[in-house]
Amino acid sequence: MKDFPEKDFLVEEILRLKKEKNAVILAHNYQLPEVQDIADVVGDSLELARAAVTRSEEVIIFCGVHFMAEGAKILNPDKRVFLPRIEAGCFMTEMMEMRQLLEMKREYPGAVVVAYVNTTAEMKAHADVCCTSANAVKVIQNIPADEIIFVPDRNLAHYAQRFTDKKIYWPNSFCYVHQKFSREEVEKARQDHPDAIIVVHPECPPEVIDMADEVRSTGGMVRLPGEVDAKEFVIGTEEGLIYRLRRENPDRTFYPLGPARICVSMKITRLEDVLASLKESTFEIHVPEDIAARARVALERMLEYV
Repeated sequence: MKDFPEKDFLVEEILRLKKEKNAVILAHNYQLPEVQDIADVVGDSLELARAAVTRSEEVIIFCGVHFMAEGAKILNPDKRVFLPRIEAGCFMTEMMEMRQLLEMKREYPGAVVVAYVNTTAEMKAHADVCCTSANAVKVIQNIPADEIIFVPDRNLAHYAQRFTDKKIYWPNSFCYVHQKFSREEVEKARQDHPDAIIVVHPECPPEVIDMADEVRSTGGMVRLPGEVDAKEFVIGTEEGLIYRLRRENPDRTFYPLGPARICVSMKITRLEDVLASLKESTFEIHVPEDIAARARVALERMLEYV
């Protein structure tokens, strides 16, 4: 019980400073419940990118990982963008190096480069267009080219390949959280929850996607309960989303696919960190303008495919 007064104080201070600093708090679906609860917008990468552009506040507190805050800064060069925990990185983003993309561009000189938002600003600057898991298929389908270099996620690229005759080339990078889901877990979920819809993220391995009822981005998963009559759902993504699903759909039941999968980087941001960003201006995100200018073109093209 002793923690509640402290939490109430943190929330009050965050709300006060947010108004004073003319700030908006954006939080990814995988953030801790306490962070989701104080955010102005909770969403997936595409939803948060759109919010970063459309909101009028002068300051953005981005509760997510580094590439997300970096993207918000690129799209909003005149706004101040803060990442409450500067060490919040992304395994997939760090798994692929720039030299690999440059090698692929040399190997496939006629291919158009599509960069998943889970990439550094430098990699986005070498891309023709960016995408998220929510619009990757639409982006690839609408590109006027027969060959695509897709970086960095092999599983999302493999999923997109199902919907096009275009040739897609991809590296061997992946999300360590979604890569852990297995066929055996889907089979067990079918036995344990026979009436449930099994929905998985497109970053999951192909054999898991093959067995699922639905494949959706986290934003798509949030919308799914309103689109079907089912009362039970098995969720194949990072466990933070289940908190939001249960909160917004108290009459439905949500189970994790297998043991709850956790992205460590998404879970390190706490209320104290959000308050510090507002109070002490930690940690501000900066992107060199020569890189930002080129990356901005790719990100703005992405927002056309919503």
